[in-house]
Amino acid sequence: MSAATESPADAPTADWVDPAVMMRDPYGTYARLRELGPVVWVPVMGRYLVTSFEGCRDVEADQEIYSASVTGGSATLARALGGRPMLRKDDPEHAVERQAVNPTMRPKNVRQTWAPVFERNARKYLEVLRDVGPDEADLNRDYAAPLASQNLVDLLGLRGTSVADMQRWSHAFIAGTGNLHDDEDIWRRCDVAREEVDALLEELVPYYRQHPDGSMTSAFVNSGLPHEAVAANVKLTISGGMNEPQHMVTAIVWALSRHQDQRERVLADPALWPTVFDEAVRWVSPIGMYPRETTRATVLAGTQLPEGAPIGVVVAAANRDPQAFPRPDAFDIARPKQPHLGFGSGVHLCAGHWAARISIGEIAVPLAYQGFPGLRADPRREEQWDGWVFRGLTSLPVTWGPA
Repeated sequence: MSAATESPADAPTADWVDPAVMMRDPYGTYARLRELGPVVWVPVMGRYLVTSFEGCRDVEADQEIYSASVTGGSATLARALGGRPMLRKDDPEHAVERQAVNPTMRPKNVRQTWAPVFERNARKYLEVLRDVGPDEADLNRDYAAPLASQNLVDLLGLRGTSVADMQRWSHAFIAGTGNLHDDEDIWRRCDVAREEVDALLEELVPYYRQHPDGSMTSAFVNSGLPHEAVAANVKLTISGGMNEPQHMVTAIVWALSRHQDQRERVLADPALWPTVFDEAVRWVSPIGMYPRETTRATVLAGTQLPEGAPIGVVVAAANRDPQAFPRPDAFDIARPKQPHLGFGSGVHLCAGHWAARISIGEIAVPLAYQGFPGLRADPRREEQWDGWVFRGLTSLPVTWGPA
């Protein structure tokens, strides 16, 4: 909890926020919200949005006051997945479930066990991109999305699952998690995806009890967790484990296409690729917001909040807070190294952040530039962005060869 230097104030109200505008581009809205204060009540969303870096970090540092176990209208993730995964639990319950997969997701294990798999998959889909050709290729459709999907199928050990099914399930769960306005069509798609994944797990759970391996599903199954916790966390991984890696492939290429000097720097010095990845996550955070709820009346960033207050932790806004980052709206791989909130923080730091860093920042994107000299966004064709709870390029036409 932030220490107030003056009497705490009630949160200002932003009744002008338009979710449709935020779906197209939320950053103008974030800037206006920050001008009002670090914590703002947004009636159309029925929650307090926290947009400052300090405020978001303080929420994550105190799970006693700011609970991940949200209820009511904030509990869209549990509704989408059919149960509460570890991301919507506090310690010690959260820690028990997180511990089940920590060994699988440690950087040493990711490099030794999974990096060869990630490289094999990247090379496979780079050939798909090559076959489509520089006049028709879409980096999301032909490379980023199927690659992230195949990596996740392998990492989870979802035997027999197609890339198309993984993409459909992930999109359905992501849409459900962001379904703040109870769109019935989105819930129907979620229900279908949930039923299909549950049916698959009815086969895989007994299989992995008899044949354990290094996959995440095997780790969950053999950890002693009850079946409902296994199922909820597998579906959590399906929803988040494809979204961030997929959108980081396209975001990095998009960013470097608009910053030729920085593109030339990293191509001349491949040791900079991890820095490029981190700056892109900060600049266009693919996970934009997640919910918390106060367990008692409190003061956050000088703002009074009641008990049971629904909070949106807007890390995408925090990552462009001018109080935390000089020239926050600029993409700059030369900026001084400092932590961002693109993977969350505290005990709920994303379990898959090392898998994302290695599979995308060290393998998928560098290999794409090696295989396609001159790779860049194609200005002849229109790109498409979507979302603010989850945000990314849904279409990025690319070309390569001489400009």
